[in-house]
Amino acid sequence: MAVETIWNVEHACGHSVDADLSDRRADQRAGFARWLASKDCGDCWRARRADVGWCSKEEWLVTRRAEETTAIDLCEDRFAMPALCGSDNAVQWARRCRADLLSAAYSHLVLGNTLTEEDWEDRIEAPVRQLSQAAWWIDQRDSQPCDLEELIVAALSGRGDPVEMET
Repeated sequence: MAVETIWNVEHACGHSVDADLSDRRADQRAGFARWLASKDCGDCWRARRADVGWCSKEEWLVTRRAEETTAIDLCEDRFAMPALCGSDNAVQWARRCRADLLSAAYSHLVLGNTLTEEDWEDRIEAPVRQLSQAAWWIDQRDSQPCDLEELIVAALSGRGDPVEMET
């Protein structure tokens, strides 16, 4: 059976669009459809750009990347994160993944009153500084913030099986 070329994508904005992915290799279509689903549909994206003043795609991308880099730098400074190891492209991607996951975990665990600031420092922030491989952070990009502590313990213990966590 052939891999579908037309994928129904439910975009982040809530609109559903049939996307023609026939220009992608069959083994790339599912991943690209997942990526498309995380973005606004084309109409909403263009409308949002028009609201902030139109610019070229290249200008918009440069501005967006600069905003992302600033947010990543702030997160790394806030949590005193070390440099990551890996290729330049992997490190840039992993820095985004790490910042997103740490920020979401902090919001969920500390601001959600599951952990105190001291517990966060002891159980999450200090141990996570030992995880310097870009590939590890990229692998965790789809993880839930509430799972971060278990993922850290598993990575640092060298075991992939679940570890009993104290609460």
